[in-house]
Amino acid sequence: MRTHHCNELRSSHIGQSVTLIGWVNSARDHGGVIFIDLRDREGITQVCFRPEENSSIAELSHSLRDEDVIQVTGTVAARLVGTTNEKIGTGEIEIIPSALSIINKADVLPFQLDKELSNEDLRMKYRYLDLRRPRMNKNIRQRHKITTAARNYLDAQGFIEVETPILSNPTPEGARDFLVPARLSPGEFFALPQAPQQYKQLLMVAGLEKYFQIARCFRDEDLRADRQPEFTQIDIEASFVGQEDIINLVEGLLQSMFQAGLDRAVPGPFPRMTWRDAMDTYGIDKPDTRYDMKITDLGAVFAGTEFKIFRSILDGGGVVKAINAKGFAGITTGQMNRLNEIAIQAGLPVKTLAFIKCENGEYKSPLWKFFTDDEKNNLVSTLAIAEGDIVFFVAGEWESTCTILGRVRLEIADMMDLTKDSDALNFLWVVDFPLLAKTDEGTWTAVHHPFTRPNADDVALLDAGEYQKVRAVAYDVVLNGYELGGGSIRIHEKDLQAKMFSVLGVTPEEQQIKFAHILDAFRFGAPPHGGLALGLDRIAMLIAGESSIREVIAFPKNNKACDLMTDSPTEVDFKSLRELYIASTAKKDKA
Repeated sequence: MRTHHCNELRSSHIGQSVTLIGWVNSARDHGGVIFIDLRDREGITQVCFRPEENSSIAELSHSLRDEDVIQVTGTVAARLVGTTNEKIGTGEIEIIPSALSIINKADVLPFQLDKELSNEDLRMKYRYLDLRRPRMNKNIRQRHKITTAARNYLDAQGFIEVETPILSNPTPEGARDFLVPARLSPGEFFALPQAPQQYKQLLMVAGLEKYFQIARCFRDEDLRADRQPEFTQIDIEASFVGQEDIINLVEGLLQSMFQAGLDRAVPGPFPRMTWRDAMDTYGIDKPDTRYDMKITDLGAVFAGTEFKIFRSILDGGGVVKAINAKGFAGITTGQMNRLNEIAIQAGLPVKTLAFIKCENGEYKSPLWKFFTDDEKNNLVSTLAIAEGDIVFFVAGEWESTCTILGRVRLEIADMMDLTKDSDALNFLWVVDFPLLAKTDEGTWTAVHHPFTRPNADDVALLDAGEYQKVRAVAYDVVLNGYELGGGSIRIHEKDLQAKMFSVLGVTPEEQQIKFAHILDAFRFGAPPHGGLALGLDRIAMLIAGESSIREVIAFPKNNKACDLMTDSPTEVDFKSLRELYIASTAKKDKA
C-alpha cells in the first residue's frame, strides 16, 4: 500500500512518483492551500494540496482532520525557499499529490496526541491512542532494541532460550501469588509464577547448563511507579559457575543492552561494595552514588560523651550517625515537616529529626548546648560542616538508624534536585548480603529466596543457629539507586536445601508437598549452579529516561492494578464460577 515510509524521502527522491499511507498528524490551511503532515511510525512527510494543480483532491483535503488514515500518491518536490524544516528528516521535500484516498475517518479524539496528558487513567483507557504519540512509540521501539540485544548477547555466550510453565505450584517467594482454579481438579489451584526460579534450577539438573528466558512473572502486591502485577525478567541460569562468572556475564549483557538502547558505551568493570558498606554509607542496599552526602558514623566523636541520650544508646551497642546536607540550611518548614514524616515512616521513634544548622557563622540546634567543646570541634571537622549546611542526626540500633538516614538522604536529594541534570550511569554491584532476616513475628525469612547458597565460610554459623551472621553468595546489580536485578549461587545439595527450609519454618511435611520435585531432583547429581534475573521493564524505563515502568509497557495496569481499556478485572457469572467449584463472598455496593 506504499512505496516508502514517512521518514524515508529526501532531496535525492525529487521528481519520483511515490505512494505514502498513514495518519493525518496535522492539517493547516494557508489561504486555500492545505498542508498535511502525514505520519507513520517512522516519521512525518508534508503533503501540499494546491487547488490549481488538482482541484478535486484539494477540495477533498479540506475534509481531513487529525488521525484520519489516508493514502496519498504524488510527486516528490523541493519545498519553497525559506519553508524547509530542519527538525525532521524529510524537511527539504514535500509531496504534490495526484491521488488521495481516505482509508478511514477518525472521530474526535478524547485527548490531543501532541500534548502531554496528566490524566493517566484517560491515557490507560485509550492506550492504543496514547501509544501513537512519538514519545511512547520511541519507548516501545527502544525496548525492542534492548531485548533483541539481550537475546543476541546471551545466544553468543552459548545460552539456550527455554520457556517455562505459567501454570505452576504456589511457592513462598516473598509476595502473594495469583491463584488460578483448576477446573479438572476441583478445589485445587495453580499459581502464576512469581519467577521461574525452581524451573531454571531443574533445567540445570537436566544438563542444559546455560539457560535464559524473557520471562513473564506475576506478583499480587501493592503497586509503585516501578512495579506492576505482571512484569518481565531476563532470567539467566548456568551450571559449573561461581559468583565471578555470573557478574562478568551480566556486566557484558548490560553493556550490550545500554549500547543498543542509548548508543552509549558503558565502562566496566562495575564497582562493588558489600551490603554492610552500602547500608553503613548510604542507608540502602541499592545506593545512588551520583551524589555524595554519605552517612557518617559519629561513634568516635561521642565516645566519651555525657549527653544522656547518646550515652545510653552507645552503651547499649547502638550507633550515632549523621548526614550533612551541604548548602541546605535554608530548608523550608514544609520541607522539614516532610523529612520528619519520611523519617517516622522509616522507623524514627521520636517526632522530629535532630539537626544542626550553620547560618551566619552560628550553629543552631537544640542539641548544641549539650556537647562539649571537643565534641563540637570534632563534629564540625568530621562532617566538614560549613556555612549554609544542615546536619541531621539519628541514634539507635545500627540497621534502623542506617535505614532512616538513607530515606532522609534520598528525600533531600530530591528536594535539592541533586541528579536533575545528571546523565551519569553509576552501575555497581552489592555483594555479601545476609542470608536470612528476622521477621516482626520472630521467625526467619530468606533475604533473597530459599534456594540461595550460604557463604562457605559461614555454614558453621548456620549449623550453630547464629542465623543473623550468615552471609549469602548473593549479588545485586544497581544503577543510579535502582536495583536492576539480583541473583545468587544456588544450593544444589538435598540435605542443605532441606536444612534451609527447616530454618525458614517449612516442616518436612510441607517440604514434600511444596518442594518434593526439586528435593528429589537434587538426589540425582545436581550440578553446582547459579544465576540472576534482570528487570527488563526497569532497565527499559531507565534507558528511556522515564520515571515509571508503565511508560515502557505497551498495555500496563494502572495504580489500582486495573486495565481500564479492557475493563478488567471484571465480575464472572455464577455459572462460570460453579464450573470452577468456586463461590464468591465479595460484597458489592448496590449504589
